[in-house]
Amino acid sequence: MTDAKDRLIVALDVPSVDETRALVDTLGDSVGVYKIGLELLFSGGFQLARDLIAQGARVFIDAKLLDIEATVERATAAIARTGAHFLTVHAMDRKTLEAAVRGRGTSGMKLLGVTVLTNLGSADLVQQGIDQTAPELVLRRATLAQDAGFDGVIASAQEAAAVRKKAGAGFLIVTPGIRPRGLEANDQARTMTPAEAIAAGADYLVIGRPITRAADPRAAAQAIAGEIARALPRQG
Repeated sequence: MTDAKDRLIVALDVPSVDETRALVDTLGDSVGVYKIGLELLFSGGFQLARDLIAQGARVFIDAKLLDIEATVERATAAIARTGAHFLTVHAMDRKTLEAAVRGRGTSGMKLLGVTVLTNLGSADLVQQGIDQTAPELVLRRATLAQDAGFDGVIASAQEAAAVRKKAGAGFLIVTPGIRPRGLEANDQARTMTPAEAIAAGADYLVIGRPITRAADPRAAAQAIAGEIARALPRQG
């Protein structure tokens, strides 16, 4: 990654493909990666992903796979054939993770393990029957993902420093729940500003509404890329 914008992943959480294409046209090269999540995937997003990849864009398929091994392996292989740059898989167990690694094969697609969703807090984990704190669970699942051969994890910026210390350099940390200073957290429970996340050790930042719902999405993306650039020299 040579430019700060290459570290910026915009979440295309837009309800229709037509709206998304218009947004992508507006953003152009102001962001490094376009993330297509479940809402859009089930509304024509797979063809959109293929089109963007054919145009030279880097695309992140946020499928959050979790199923029996054969299904995860075959789904991963199918997504790898699109030329996607990133794919997410829930880092719940080694069987799931290792199936994704097999499905990825020799493709260049990078696998990211989802540790703990950034909208979840301690009370939510208790409801799931989990007696670990979010930071403890993130580290355990990050270790599972790394040991299985994943390229990195999805983790809140609040856990980025601990993951970096545990996993070492070269293991990717992709952080959602990023909110520029002064904006509401919305449905995110564990947030940081772009500068704070980069300083904590994040490699990529996933940002949706602060860009996609801005009056000028391209200007918003460029402002965030500028904040990333200023934070990079302080990344430790």
